[in-house]
Amino acid sequence: MYLNVIQLAESFGVEESIVEGWVRNEGLPAIEDRGRRLFDRVQVVAWAAERGRVAKAGFLAPSRPTTNPGRSLGALLRTGGIWRGVASAEILISLERIVAALPGTTPEVRKILSQRLHAPGGVTWAPVGDGLALPHLRAHVALGRDAGLLAILLLRDPLPEPAPDDVPVTRLLFFIAPSPRAHLDLLAQLSTALKRGPLRERLLSSAPDAEIIAAIGAGEPTREGQA
Repeated sequence: MYLNVIQLAESFGVEESIVEGWVRNEGLPAIEDRGRRLFDRVQVVAWAAERGRVAKAGFLAPSRPTTNPGRSLGALLRTGGIWRGVASAEILISLERIVAALPGTTPEVRKILSQRLHAPGGVTWAPVGDGLALPHLRAHVALGRDAGLLAILLLRDPLPEPAPDDVPVTRLLFFIAPSPRAHLDLLAQLSTALKRGPLRERLLSSAPDAEIIAAIGAGEPTREGQA
């Protein structure tokens, strides 16, 4: 589904000029079609989630969940684990080990995921500032409800690629969601958790595992009472 500038501006409650600024200055994905600028809905949702922006109305407004959205961030982190002292040159090796332990999947599926890790452009490195990034597989997959994980990698040395805010990236939150829809939800949750609450501080200070797990749980929305 493609949206035009007017529809996108209405969804975020901003002027059309703001949307044009996002395209020029913040990498909002757009295409040109016969003199019109159009936006793919899935790409816009992912772009907004990485920056903690949420549409309140219109075509991008999130639908109210009718079922439990799945495992908590804390449960996903306990599955993927906290990896300390990872060398930047060995990140893909570490991610491959994390994927190899992915629960609820077959060896064949894990092999496919590993191949995607090593494919050119197979991983999206989404920076969130202050030396933090959210790497994830570019191609979203449908694995089943219990197949997700979250792993935190505390790097020994920074990534060689420059960050947008010029702060070297040394903290990675790698995740695999059980479905494409859950992928967007999880991306939004992680972006919010890093902007609010104690998680960012705990990661930057290399706090003990128990404190990081507690911090990531503190930033989650309460699910009690949801249908």
